[in-house]
Amino acid sequence: MAVAETSGLDPVLGFALVGVLGVGSQWLAWRLRMPAIVLMLAAGLVVGPGLGLLDPSREFGDLMQPMLAIAVAIILFEGGLTLNFHSLSDAATGVRRLVLIGAPLGWLASSAALHWAAGLSWESSAVFGGIMIVTGPTVIAPLLRQARLKRRPAALLQWEAIVNDPVGALAAVLAFEVVVVLRDATSVGAAITDMVVGIAMAVALGAAGGWGLARAFRNALVPEYMKVPVLFVLLLAVFAVSDSILHESGLLAVTVMGLWIANADLPSYAELRRFKEHATILLVSGVFILLAANMDRSTLLAMNWTTLLFVASVILIARPLPVLVALAFSNIPWRERLLVAFTGPRGVVLVAVAGLFGERLAALGVEDGDRIAMLAFALVAATVVLHGFTLTPLARLLRQRATETPGVMIVGGSRWATALGLALRKLDLPVLVSDPNHAHLRLAREAGLDTFWGDILSEAAEHKLDFVTYDKVIAATDNDAYNTLVATDLAPEFGREHVFQLKRMRQASARHALPATLGGQKIAADETYFEANARLAEGWEFRVTKLSAEFTSEHWRERNPEGVPVADLGPGGTLRLLGPEDKVKETEGTRLLFLAPKREERKEDRRDENGNDTLKGAAAAGR
Repeated sequence: MAVAETSGLDPVLGFALVGVLGVGSQWLAWRLRMPAIVLMLAAGLVVGPGLGLLDPSREFGDLMQPMLAIAVAIILFEGGLTLNFHSLSDAATGVRRLVLIGAPLGWLASSAALHWAAGLSWESSAVFGGIMIVTGPTVIAPLLRQARLKRRPAALLQWEAIVNDPVGALAAVLAFEVVVVLRDATSVGAAITDMVVGIAMAVALGAAGGWGLARAFRNALVPEYMKVPVLFVLLLAVFAVSDSILHESGLLAVTVMGLWIANADLPSYAELRRFKEHATILLVSGVFILLAANMDRSTLLAMNWTTLLFVASVILIARPLPVLVALAFSNIPWRERLLVAFTGPRGVVLVAVAGLFGERLAALGVEDGDRIAMLAFALVAATVVLHGFTLTPLARLLRQRATETPGVMIVGGSRWATALGLALRKLDLPVLVSDPNHAHLRLAREAGLDTFWGDILSEAAEHKLDFVTYDKVIAATDNDAYNTLVATDLAPEFGREHVFQLKRMRQASARHALPATLGGQKIAADETYFEANARLAEGWEFRVTKLSAEFTSEHWRERNPEGVPVADLGPGGTLRLLGPEDKVKETEGTRLLFLAPKREERKEDRRDENGNDTLKGAAAAGR
């Protein structure tokens, strides 16, 4: 029996390569502190048109487009899950303006840029201009995580990206229907009716899916272990049915479904969202690798000065002008307006939808329809690279970063917590002390530290506090069970290596020991709440010293034989909270925070020749 010769990678090997490149690019970007999207784009171009190792259209054939469509639907649904209406707060006015005013103006401006800068016909410009409303939640999310923006500009960019994604796709559908009507002389009324019915059905299907799922979960009609599978199956069903009624309306349906579930106040919401976030990271990685690798060499070589002119006109005119007009005379400060106006990265949805409509326009006889895919990829590549490297500096220039150096959130108001907060503030780090008991925060308030009265796990804390300002959590209340709950709940968000907890009273015996999945890391001498506070009452204090070649950790140990290292802050601003088994870094310029017995209050002891500063925990907190 003859075996047909095949070329290219085996599909299974192709999937494995896409996964390794996607996740590997994200890991490398984390290590190098670079925009992950840029590395994924580069990796796809290298293995695709560069080396010819991966050709997704060849390896995956007819499954390529359905895979991309389903991946984009899941990504948009996960984006909708993040849009809780309570998180809008003071950004609500800006979001409404960006969607209701900015999107139509952006459509017009983008169409004009396509026609006059890129030289496309008005037919292609109108269709592609509608798609260009999309600003890409797949790109915005990692950029916001990297740039650490303040709450309101971050909310504006996130909501605009997710809400305008289906809006842009539907705008392209509308423009395409108009082109079909003009070319085929079909009934304009029938085309409009199809559009209205399709959009209405998409909204209804999304709302019905979200309502039905929320009701089933709330009434225990679905067992816990089946909630995620049921969610996925329903998501795919809503997307497929809506898309069969009106092409690209499935994106609107899944976004509405995600919005409904996000605001349904489900007990299982946190678990669903975390699982979806993990799935989305894999999907975003895979989709970007596939789209970049699927680019044809001839298409890339077809880019010329008109492509550059088009990209520049979008970045400098077609994006900022509609945003500035939409936000004019609003309560949004001018610095935030400028940041949003000049931040418009495009992503997966733009390339996927643009390629589809480019093929359809070419099939209708629109001569320049086949240029749309190339222009879409050029715009995505340019904006991803540009904003990946400039968003953080631009936010810093406009003073829109939540913090330059992430700080520490201490849960539990006590003498020990206040003294530690003052020591960390001495290192120029943001510090927040939180406690459900208002009286427990008295020392922290009197010491001038930022405080939050309430449960740190509450929705009020999530909506009122800028969690992005902090990257370390210390659970230090007098309630061991609550400390464990806080550390366990916040670990997925902050990272388990960044969540710490005072020692539990009972953990020596096997019957009281907890598994490694619960609780936080050890800190300082690994003492209980009462032991840590008793140490300060006995005359210990937090101090800060600077390490150097002349004054190493060994010199510090000789001078402070009883000292307990608590944290070290590297010259680059990286803070490490230390446990009893951690070693102090010997990097030149590292500042060490430690506990030591209080010295006599003499003028010459307040700062020694090595730059030691003394912070009196109990005394300072009690003033």
